[in-house]
Amino acid sequence: MIRVLFVCLGNICRSPMAEAIFMNLIRKEGLENEIQVDSAGTGNWNVGEPPHQGTKNILTKYNIPFGGMRARQVENKDFSVFQYIIAMDEQNIEDLSMFGGGNKNIYIRKLSDFVPDSNWSNVPDPYYTGDFDETYELVSSGCEHLLTFIKDKDML
Repeated sequence: MIRVLFVCLGNICRSPMAEAIFMNLIRKEGLENEIQVDSAGTGNWNVGEPPHQGTKNILTKYNIPFGGMRARQVENKDFSVFQYIIAMDEQNIEDLSMFGGGNKNIYIRKLSDFVPDSNWSNVPDPYYTGDFDETYELVSSGCEHLLTFIKDKDML
């Protein structure tokens, strides 16, 4: 089983959006028994909360299920469970080092690294920008290319 964890700051906007989009792609390709996905935040202030209303609105707009999602914080055990930890920005990557990010068997990258020809080095946080459409477009592209990468690398 391949396990992917999406990480952002509070786990209410970008990472649950990525989790829902990626899970939707997995379902469409019939890969639910081969790939699992989750999301978490580096901070703990939103633990237990559902996704931000803006995230719920954009996912609803594109008919992407997100039911049952609740924010959680990254835990040390995530570094022994997940093969891919995909962060939304540079600060998330730095923060992950506090949680045991020294495992060399984990592929830790930014989601924007998977977006070809992008002008973005980080996925903008719509909690601050208010632009959930822009974030959705970038996250969607990143998730599509990440899934292709995983299939090519791990599912030959």
